[in-house]
Amino acid sequence: MLEVGMMAPEFTLKNEQGLDVSLKDFLGKNVVLYFYPRDNTPGCTREAIAFKNLFNEFTKRDTVVIGISKDSIKSHEKFVCKYELPFILLSNEQLDVLEAYDVYKEKKLYGKVSMGTMRQSYLIDKTGKIVKTYAKVKPDDHANEILSDLDQLY
Repeated sequence: MLEVGMMAPEFTLKNEQGLDVSLKDFLGKNVVLYFYPRDNTPGCTREAIAFKNLFNEFTKRDTVVIGISKDSIKSHEKFVCKYELPFILLSNEQLDVLEAYDVYKEKKLYGKVSMGTMRQSYLIDKTGKIVKTYAKVKPDDHANEILSDLDQLY
């Protein structure tokens, strides 16, 4: 996991509409960069809906929410449409950004070992610096946790 105080690694990825989105596009705003395993799975859906339900609160705090997974642009488009998600989802099928943020790791599920995306997040300030890290995120509580941290930090 990257550390607090580091500059967040720059990237450019495609969003759910196939348009390029770069982290530098959001300098001057806080950014919640949340990494998740897969669209339309129970935990990932609950986490996305929690961010959706609090989206206006993030906006009031001058904060952009961006979700990243290795799912395809088409998968993200369906996920956004199905749940009317108001925030950005980015596709990283090449895994380079997942690896740069140290979230693509070995996972164990029912005794089976495989590589996959960890549910981790970073809170990035208006200058591009990491101000908070979140490991082993709980999907239902995560959005509220970040809002609370935003209120404490600013």
